[in-house]
This record gives sequence, structure tokens and C-alpha cells, in this order.
Amino acid sequence: MNRPITRRHSLKIIGAALAAVMLPSAALFANANGLRQKAFAGSDNKLPVIGMGTWRTFNVGSDPKLLDARTEIVKTFFELGGGLIDSSPMYGSAPDVMGYALQQLGTPENLFSAEKVWSPAGGSAREQVAELEERWNLEQFDLVQVHNLTDWREHLAALQEMKAEGTIRYIGITTSHGRRHSEIEQIMSSEDIDFVQLTYNITHRDAEDRLLPLAEERGIGVIANRPYDGGNLIKSLKRREEPLPEWAQAECGCSTWADFLLKFIVSHPAVTCAIPATSQVEHLRENMHAGRDPMPSADARQRMAAYIESL
Repeated sequence: MNRPITRRHSLKIIGAALAAVMLPSAALFANANGLRQKAFAGSDNKLPVIGMGTWRTFNVGSDPKLLDARTEIVKTFFELGGGLIDSSPMYGSAPDVMGYALQQLGTPENLFSAEKVWSPAGGSAREQVAELEERWNLEQFDLVQVHNLTDWREHLAALQEMKAEGTIRYIGITTSHGRRHSEIEQIMSSEDIDFVQLTYNITHRDAEDRLLPLAEERGIGVIANRPYDGGNLIKSLKRREEPLPEWAQAECGCSTWADFLLKFIVSHPAVTCAIPATSQVEHLRENMHAGRDPMPSADARQRMAAYIESL
């Protein structure tokens, strides 16, 4: 029986056709390229401190030009030493767009694939993971997280079983916008998880009080989302043409506001990586540059926060 061609199938057909002429060696991307890396989940395994999110920016449907533009973003990300890419079934076509990009580029050795399960997506955690693996064109995710604690007891139990079976490498939970921190703290204290994803940036620092110290104590990796406060923070600084303070260059090598804002986040001892999202290669290059040394000291971090508060 002939089956209708869905958007996902269309992307696979297009991607497969292009892959034959565009596929570079996966080893091409294997170098961290000078990015600082941090160990995570109580292991010796390390991740580059700058990852990449896909919320909004990778929800581009099946437009060929936009698919190729996002593929260029992914290609540049790995050329500059990137590792973790985070997505969600809540992000529209983003998982399909990642699958399209990986089909053309090959799967880089340094890809650390992070996905999520949530209840409105339908089906069990196992069914959701299987569907998302197909959309990404991957056999296994490195990390699967419970999105925004949706039905977290059921989903986390299933993910723990899958990790024990070896079908998932790491598991975690997520929140954003400072929501449900008390419940996040309870889960971090009582459950065996590898990662927590939460909002942490220079203007939203609630996590410093309890969650980040707890993550350090429990050996839980931390993924910082909304590093630019949904883009508003860095856009505001650029629009106002605020100059970088001269001491920021001397003390921590900041040459752009991306450096200033991202270095503040990833220099916190508990933070494993930040995941800025972008649709522009130029901005991606700025983001990745922020992962290079030097990093701000504890005193410099305080000075950075005070400077932003003074504006």
C-alpha cells in the first residue's frame, strides 16, 4: 500500500539526495578547537562549555533555503569545536531539521545529542524517544530529559530503565524562566539524574542560591538555557550601543557582549555549558568565541553582574 509522503519523509528524501555530494568526514569535526571543556555527571567525560539550543531558530519547516541555512549553522558549530545540541518535540520541526543537517554532514564524533520527552507529545517515554531518534537520524541519544517536569515521575522512571538497559547514556530534567525551583531541588536531592537544565544568566541568578550548589554537591551536570534571556538582553545592549567596560577585555578577554554574557555563565563552577540559539553564522561565531580562555575570576564575575545592574 502506498503511504502518503509526510514532511518528515520529504526532508529525509531531500537530505539523502544531498548527502552523497556534501558528506564530509565526521572526523573533520572531532577537535574541540580551543574551547574550554568541563567534566560532567561525576565522570571524566567532558563537554565544551558552549553548546547550542534550537528553540524557535530551528523550527523552519521544510523550506529548502532555511534547511540549508540551518545546516550551515550546524556545520560551523562543529567546525568551531561545539558538542551539545539541545532540542525538544515542543520545538516544532527542530528535530527534523537536525535530522536533515546530520544526514548531509554525517554524525560528528563530538556530537552530544540532547532531547526531551513531554506528555502532550503523546505516547510513552520509550515511544517518544524512538520517534525522536528517527527524526534526528540517530540510533541513540546521549541525553534525554523530562521537559519542564511534565509527568516527571512516570517519564523519569522510564528513562532510568532505558539508561540501565543502555539505550540512553544520560538522563535529566529541565525547567526554564525560574519555574518550579523547589520541585527541581527535591528531584535533584532524591533522584539519580545526570543533568539538570535551567535558566541561568547574568540577570536571572536565582539558581545560585540552592540549585547550583546542590548540583556541585551531587555531581549533576548543569545546562544553562536562556543565556541571553530569550535574546532580549543582548539585543538591548547592542541596540543601546552600550560600550563594553575596558576592564572586561583585560580581565577576561571580552571583545563582544556575547563574550561578556556567556563567559559570566560558563565560568560558574557548577555550570557545564550554556546553550545559546541562533539562526546566523556570525552570531554563532561570537557565541563560540566566548568558550575560550581567559575566563573571569570569582571577583570579576561579581564585577560583571554589578556592571549590568548599573546600566
